[in-house]
Parts: sequence; C-alpha cells; structure tokens
Amino acid sequence: MNGPTAEGRKRGAAKRAGNGPAAEGRKLSRSFGWLAFLGTLLVIAGVVGLIYTGVATLTSMLLFGWLLLIGGLVALAHAIESRGTNYFWLGVVVAALNLAAGVVVIRHPEGTAEALTMFAALLFLTGGVFRLVGSVVVRGPQMGWTLLQGAFGLLLGLLVLFDWPHSSLYVLGVFFSLALLFDGLGLIAIGIGGRRIVSMVSDRLDDRLDDRGGDRESGRGAGRGAERLDAPGPATDSPPKAPGHGRK
Repeated sequence: MNGPTAEGRKRGAAKRAGNGPAAEGRKLSRSFGWLAFLGTLLVIAGVVGLIYTGVATLTSMLLFGWLLLIGGLVALAHAIESRGTNYFWLGVVVAALNLAAGVVVIRHPEGTAEALTMFAALLFLTGGVFRLVGSVVVRGPQMGWTLLQGAFGLLLGLLVLFDWPHSSLYVLGVFFSLALLFDGLGLIAIGIGGRRIVSMVSDRLDDRLDDRGGDRESGRGAGRGAERLDAPGPATDSPPKAPGHGRK
C-alpha cells in the first residue's frame, strides 16, 4: 500500500497549521459575522430611536457637535503641520469654525435642532417645487414618478414647517433612527450573504484539492505498476543453450 504523497502531506500540514482554504474561510466568516452583529446593534438602536424620537434628536445633535469638535481639532493639527505654506491660514479658519460650531451645538442642542429642522423643511419645499416644475416642463418617460416625488417632498416640507418649532423634537430623531435602521439591515444582509458565499467557496476548494490529490496519487501508483510490468527479468551470465544440448 502506497503512503501519502508529498503534496498530500504538505496540504495536510497546511490545513493543520491553519493556512488552508477552510481556515481562510473561517476567518472571513468571522469577519462577516462581526458585520452582522454590528448591523443588529444598529437595527436595535434605530428601533429604540423611532420609539423615543426626542432622545434620538438630542443624541443626534450631541453626536453632530462632537464630530464638529473632532473635525476642528484634526483640521487644526493639519494647519499646524502645514505652517509656512499658503494654506495655513485657510486651515486655521476652517478649524476655528468647526470648533466654534461644535461648542454651540453641544451647549444648545435644542436650538440647533430647531434651526436644522427649519433648514430641512426649506430643502423639502424647494426640492418638491423644482421636481414638480421640472417634470411638467420636461415631460420625460419618468414623469409620473417625478411628480410623485415632488408632491411628497412638498407635502413633507409643509407639514414640518407648519408644526415648527415643535416638529424639531421628532423630525431629526426620526431621520437619524431610520438611517441607523436601514444601515443595520444592510450590514446584516451583507454579513449573512457573505458567510454563505464564503462557506460555499471554501467547501468547493477543499473538494477540488482532495480530488486533485487523489487523481495524482492514483496516477503515480499506476505509473509505478507499469514500470514494474515493463521491467526486464534478471540477467544471467550463461549464454542461451541450444535445443538438445545435454542429451546423451
């Protein structure tokens, strides 16, 4: 019985050492699993934010303020590194504006929410009006969908504007929670789909490697058997005897 080939021994050692396709597949599966876990956390946060919209609004404002502060500090560090160039004072001004805006947002989150809600309502109004006018003027193949989008934007802007400033307590929180919810669902879909694909690919790679190793081992065994069949018999020093030799 023939022993394992060198290639089979190397493949087995690689699998035991964690360098085979199965090991790489497990690493990718764990990475996709972490993505799915993060998506689950985002979905939970989005659902909680939709239930408590006021808390979600204040949370989004505080996060926005801290992001402005961090961005201002990073911009100030870049400006200090680029001192002596033409962009130094521009970087300082941008950093100062970010820092000032971050401090204002963190100290007055309610007033910032009211201002941003008013800005969002005006954006919805102008966007809806432009879509309605553009769809009527152009009359393209997607005219119905454009009219529907324009009417929806116009109606949403009017609703937010008529309920202002009370609408600032829930509008931004709803938008923030919906963004978390859909981002979380997307990460869950990527994580689950990625784990399935990695599992299928790693299984197929293992099967192909096993098939190739078996074919090569059987081919080498057949070659050695043919060599044994074709090998000449043992050589003798005596010449062939003539017929009848040795008879008396």
